[in-house]
Amino acid sequence: MNARFPHTGAKTVCTIRSRAAEYSTVFLRLALGISFLSAVADRFGLWGAYGQPNVAWGDFSRFVNYTGKLNWFAPTAVLPALAWTATFAEILLGLALVLGLFTRVAALLSGVMLLLFALTMTFALGVKAPLSFSVFSASAGAFLLATCGKYPLSIDALRSSREPLTV
Repeated sequence: MNARFPHTGAKTVCTIRSRAAEYSTVFLRLALGISFLSAVADRFGLWGAYGQPNVAWGDFSRFVNYTGKLNWFAPTAVLPALAWTATFAEILLGLALVLGLFTRVAALLSGVMLLLFALTMTFALGVKAPLSFSVFSASAGAFLLATCGKYPLSIDALRSSREPLTV
């Protein structure tokens, strides 16, 4: 026992650590989700035109070209469909993560998508590209998020608190 804080002890430390772990999922959800949505915003020029600072694509046609660079093995006719599929997936998963809706599934699918993206980048551009853009790290974070038991400050938490108790 601590003389200055008599109510502190191992149980309190564990509770604080547990709460911190739970609430770190909020940060991880938001970081992943907002990153997906930011990338989509760039594709549609919402961050500015190509050539401006911190703008990777600036328009969708440049993103389709980048998709072709990464998917060098795919027929040219398929590239727009791949670009739209990635965009739709990033919008859906980004919103699900930000809102905390079906978080475990969204995190698992995000981890798979990011891992595939990292591997595709590795084969097309070399291993430095996905390492420099932290794609493997983001994938690992998404997989870790999928293993968490609670998702505070989420729609999932609201839904689970409203479910009736069964005996």
